[in-house]
Amino acid sequence: MQKTIKLSLVLGALLSQLHATESKTVVLEPLSITSTAIKTDELKSTDAVEIYTQEDIEKAHVQNMYEFLNSRTSIIATPSYGNPFNQKIDMRGFGNDGYQNIVVTINGRKMNNVDMVPAMLSSISPSSVKKIEIIKSSGIVVGGDGANAGVINITTKENNDKEVSFYLGTHGAADASFYLGHKDEKLSISASGEAQKNAGMRDIDTSGNKDENKFSTGSLNLSYFATDSLELKASASFSKTDLIYGGSLTEDEYKEDPSQQGSGGAKNQKYDTNVFTAGIKYDINDNLSINIDGNAERKKSFYDSLGSAYESTANYTYNSFKANLKYDSKSFSLILGTDGFNGNRDSGSTIYGAGNKTDKNNLAGFIMSDYNFGKHSIKAGYRYEKVSYTYSDATKTSKDDNVLHGAELGYNYVVNDKTSIFTNYSHGYQAPDIDRFFSGGVFNDFIKPMESNNFNLGFNYITKTNKLKISTYYIDLKNEIYYYKDPVSVWPAPSLSVNTNIDKSHKYGLDIYDKFLINNEFNIVLNYNYVQAIIDEEKGRNGEDYAGNKLPGVSDHNVKATLGYTPNEFTTVSLTQIYRSEAYAANDFNNNFSQKQDPYMSTDISVTYAKKTWEVFAKINNIFNQSNGLWIKDDSIYPVNFTTTAIAGLKLKF
Repeated sequence: MQKTIKLSLVLGALLSQLHATESKTVVLEPLSITSTAIKTDELKSTDAVEIYTQEDIEKAHVQNMYEFLNSRTSIIATPSYGNPFNQKIDMRGFGNDGYQNIVVTINGRKMNNVDMVPAMLSSISPSSVKKIEIIKSSGIVVGGDGANAGVINITTKENNDKEVSFYLGTHGAADASFYLGHKDEKLSISASGEAQKNAGMRDIDTSGNKDENKFSTGSLNLSYFATDSLELKASASFSKTDLIYGGSLTEDEYKEDPSQQGSGGAKNQKYDTNVFTAGIKYDINDNLSINIDGNAERKKSFYDSLGSAYESTANYTYNSFKANLKYDSKSFSLILGTDGFNGNRDSGSTIYGAGNKTDKNNLAGFIMSDYNFGKHSIKAGYRYEKVSYTYSDATKTSKDDNVLHGAELGYNYVVNDKTSIFTNYSHGYQAPDIDRFFSGGVFNDFIKPMESNNFNLGFNYITKTNKLKISTYYIDLKNEIYYYKDPVSVWPAPSLSVNTNIDKSHKYGLDIYDKFLINNEFNIVLNYNYVQAIIDEEKGRNGEDYAGNKLPGVSDHNVKATLGYTPNEFTTVSLTQIYRSEAYAANDFNNNFSQKQDPYMSTDISVTYAKKTWEVFAKINNIFNQSNGLWIKDDSIYPVNFTTTAIAGLKLKF
């Protein structure tokens, strides 16, 4: 299969020359930022932003949203202990818990969880996505709890596209997806779905069984304009995952063969979600509108540590709402809003402890404004949020409340029609997830929320052939949340392992994005991120002094570069190189483990040949068979993207 797909790439390149015609002229222009409270374009934005369109996503031919974020954006995505469907994401140096400092939304609905399960972006089919907007070190006023590194806003399509797509790949990979859309003056309706499976790449036992996985997802979205002023919205979606992922390896095992079973033990995870949303938008007049949205989400998680007695089942109930009143004129915009969230996890008993129920409740009010005059833009906003917790089991009930404040202030100056500079400040926070109150499955205590002060300075330069964005940042943090892994005692012996807070820490760095159209045939896209994440004050529970140490799991350098070749209007060839420098292992807060996180490297190539009603594509990931892994501690390594994989497929458009 792998040889066949490699041959298809060569044939695709040859085919592109045989059908060579004069390419269409491509130009760059500022893109609109539509998912934030105040709409603007990227040249006038007071924030550091990245925008990726439907075309960008389609040309990448990714198997899931994590692959797109990890290969084409400044976001770092890593399978959580080998779980490819719930990956940890990070930007701006928040490390292994970075996903808890990024608010992720889809069509305005927040996807973050109440516990340490990352937002499941695999539930979003890439074929259904219209746009991805990444707002860095900002978004706390509208995004709320957790928006310290920033927000990722994903918007799905509303158009008349009708398409189906199929692909097959190495290791038994197979996928089928569809999108069906209809839009007219009164009605917009779309349905999308995807089913995917993989026979596995690692052994999980001595019988030759593999870490196979499968998932399916589907959604239905409806928008009806009852009058010119009144829009009614509703949607429903589901996702189901069933996967087995391998345990950890020692360094010797990893170097010998990262696909082997190892000694860490395999896990089986089943995770089902169902989401229902409804909303209304009413335009009071040309400038004033009101929006109200409600969401209900039900989840079920089953986890089985294969080969051991441990298994757990948890049921989740999420209910949320958001309402706002918006005034929008040519030079001034103002939005007043409120939102609320109630999240409950009902956990059954395990070998570690009795069953329990834990709630996290958020209630907030916010105001955001934007004023444009001449070449100047000013953004200012404030958020008040109350976060309450309740824990109960057969013997006790505990409660905790926190009042948190968020603020944003930004300024942009447009030097000319190509250049702008901006600066902004935001005060963010992260209320602890409910897993932070447990150690070894036993409730210990509530912990403090984290607070951050973000300072940003940036530059935009956008011409017809070059889009260059540079931003620098400094983040001062208080009570950054982490898990202290006791190096002396281990469970079930008395242990000091506990979730707690770093007293003081800071981060700073540089982001560079550049998309350059060399000519009508060649273009290059570069994402480079430099970051330093430093612990200023913190002592371990065994007396360790972490002051001056680096936060583990954070690479100094993150580079992603894509060279695009378009020999004619039908053919696109893309070559992508990804590199992340070494880092301290995830548990190495003392910076003294003998093993470090290895550098991450992958080289990918894809070829697409597209006509009006059909498209064929092929892609090879990790061409040079580079071994990559996630280091937790010495001799505890989870292989990720450790071998060459490939897919080839067909898309039909109607």
